[in-house]
Formats: sequence, C-alpha cells, structure tokens
Amino acid sequence: MSVKWGVLGTANIAKGCTIPGMKDAINCELYAIAGRNEAKVAEYKEAFGFEKSYVGYEKLLEDPEVQAVYIPLPNHLHKEWVIKALNAGKHVLCEKPLALNAEDAKEMFEVAKENNVILMEAYAYLHTNYISSLKSDLESGVIGDVDFIETAFYTQGYIEDIRIHKSMGGGAIYDLGCYCTTMILSLIDSEIDYVKASAEFNDEGADLMASVILKFKNGVRAAFNVGMVFDPGNNGRLDRLYIHGTKGTIVSDVEYNQSGRLTYTIKTGTKEYNPTVNAVQNYMLEIEQLGRCIEIGEEQHIKPEFSIRNAELLDMILKQIGY
Repeated sequence: MSVKWGVLGTANIAKGCTIPGMKDAINCELYAIAGRNEAKVAEYKEAFGFEKSYVGYEKLLEDPEVQAVYIPLPNHLHKEWVIKALNAGKHVLCEKPLALNAEDAKEMFEVAKENNVILMEAYAYLHTNYISSLKSDLESGVIGDVDFIETAFYTQGYIEDIRIHKSMGGGAIYDLGCYCTTMILSLIDSEIDYVKASAEFNDEGADLMASVILKFKNGVRAAFNVGMVFDPGNNGRLDRLYIHGTKGTIVSDVEYNQSGRLTYTIKTGTKEYNPTVNAVQNYMLEIEQLGRCIEIGEEQHIKPEFSIRNAELLDMILKQIGY
C-alpha cells in the first residue's frame, strides 16, 4: 500500500531535496504537482513523473485522489494553505517553520484534529539515523550529564530571495535558527528559564545574523549562532554541534540534512571515539514515516507538542531581537 501525495508548490527545497526523497520512499506515490507558473509545473511533472499537474493550488486540493500534501511554500503562506489542505481532508507535511508564531501553530494543529488528519512539521534531519545514533550515545551517559550545548548554522548571503524578505517571513532565525532550536530542544527536556539574543538586520527589517543564549530551568545552558553572511560566490556553509557533559564531549561538524558516511567525535578524558553512521537520505525517511502514520497509525516523529514548544521558543527569540 502507498500514499498518494500532492506537492503544493515548486520551491527549490522540493526540487532538490524532498521530491527526490519521495521518489525513493517505498510507501509514496508521486501523484500530483501544483504551482502558479504553468511552465514550471510542466517541468516538474516531466522531471519527476507526476501523474497529474495543476496550475493553481486549489485544484490539487479538490482532487479526491490526493491523500497527503507536502507544502514547501514561503513561510508567510504556510498557515493559509495548511488550513485549506486540512479542511480538504488531506494529511499535511509542511516545511519549517510551520508557522510564524506559536498561536498560529496551535490553531493549525487544532484544525488537523477537527478534521481527523495528520499535520507534521518538516524537520527531515531529525528523522536520520545519524541523529538517533548521536542521541543514543548521549542517553547512554557516555559524557555524563549535559550542562552546555552550542550549535551554529551559517549560509551564503542572499541578494534576491524569499528568505531575506520580512514580509514573507524571512530572516536567519526563521530560516536557519529553527534548525538550531529544534536540535537543542530535542536534547534538553526542561522548561526555558530565559532567552537573550541580538541580531543584525537588513533594510527591510529581516535578521541576517543572530546570536542567542538560552538557559533552562534544570540548569543546562545553550547557545547558537546563525547567519546569511558568507560570500555567495563561494557557496559557503558552516554547521556545528558541540555538547559538553560532566564526563566528556560530543562534537559534530556534519551539515544539517546530510546523508552518506558521517562521523562525530566523542571525547572522555584521554579517550576519543569516532562513531560512523551510514546515514540514509532523511527526506525519504520523513516521507516514509508520515506514510506509516497514515497507513498504520504510527505515532508521528515530529509531534505537535514539539512543534509548538519550538514555535514558542522562536517567539521568545524574535521578541528579544526586535524582529
């Protein structure tokens, strides 16, 4: 059995990441593609082998064959089209960040509940066996109790891109910081004590670079830095995760969303280990997981409570930086 998927939008992340993952997923049928540009929709249909194509998002939602919808639209359009898809009786996988604030996220999950369908936020990297291996080592107590986490995500600077327009929900915190916050929240099970943050803005008011300090009520501290600042000509990128514990450290320089043969480093006293993981394409894992939720009632990996908790943290950070 497979789930018939519709893709609502022709964004680059759909083309380069999620749709290739969908093609490899054993329980996914690439059924329909929709967009507002007729030529681009035709291009996607031919390139990926969609059975149906629609010019206009509404037409895809009206198709009774579509069971689940993937939404990679710009951030400011998520709420509108997620709710329309849910009200059309479709299960939904929506790109991160799910909503521009926690109240909107709560409303979207309520609509999903009312329609008895699934809504899941797309954090593909959290599905990978690389992350589960790292977390398993952490939970084994090999580095003792965690007392500090630091992570970073920097990409190239953008000149003309939806990710730098505030009116479209752009900025480094929404686009990159959500990876850092979800990583931290997936490792620390405690309420937040306080947030301190600062940022550099462009002329439109979108944050291009930001630094954030967190303290949790269990005493654990965390910090992260994000930025869209590297020279576009170099296609620069920096990803980093550092976890300090009472007995040692775990360090990873692997980019978010990567697959293949990946390693991280565990240091305890004078000993050093380098676990290696053959990481599976995480977009495929994400699609297969939601497919099992639909088919056999498996619990979704990215739960509503986690997405709401993360949205609340993003709200706190954005308020701090004056977004």
